[in-house]
Amino acid sequence: MRMRKKPWARPELEACKFFIQNPSEYKGRWKEFFGNDKPIYMELGCGKGTFMAVHGSENPDKNYITIDIKDEVLVLAKRNIEAAYEKKGQEIDNVALMSQEIAIIDNMLGDGDEISRIYINFCNPWPKDRHKKRRLTHPRQIEKYKKFLKDGSEIWFKTDDDELFDESLEYFKECNLETKFITRDLHNSGFGGNVVTEHERMFTEQGIKTKFIILQYNK
Repeated sequence: MRMRKKPWARPELEACKFFIQNPSEYKGRWKEFFGNDKPIYMELGCGKGTFMAVHGSENPDKNYITIDIKDEVLVLAKRNIEAAYEKKGQEIDNVALMSQEIAIIDNMLGDGDEISRIYINFCNPWPKDRHKKRRLTHPRQIEKYKKFLKDGSEIWFKTDDDELFDESLEYFKECNLETKFITRDLHNSGFGGNVVTEHERMFTEQGIKTKFIILQYNK
């Protein structure tokens, strides 16, 4: 569904202390940006921010970079994150929200940056053959992630799409990522610690099972 453009979204984002207007300025310096040695986790495609609002507010011992491309989505994520922290009476000091095209994520992350975990939740499946290289799980993209992933880091991937999941399993093998956990029915797997996203709730209500895998990257 196409989201209507909201001219007020960018000004609201620019007034937000945890919104990063020019992420490339911090390439190689994200540890310096956060000002501590806490591990950095990253969410690729935050949507309305439900996932990050929970994770960030419940895990103050982690730093989070959360990314999407459209201001109209990011402003909703901003509000949900603010609401979650306000409810807990916490200052938002461990989240960096930004607009960034994930296909060129190496413009904002590079040598000197160490990401301990990547979350990819319900990304665009790009089903047409000519578009599959755009997938966030495609080997071309994973090779970019490897440049800033820490040794022993993890990728957590969730999807409703069977074809995307099956083909991604082949991508992961090609990229020599180690499978730590896998299920084709996350909600009946006994896995603890899952945070349900807005898309996940919608697909579950339609009877579609959530596929999930945890991968480990070893240099």
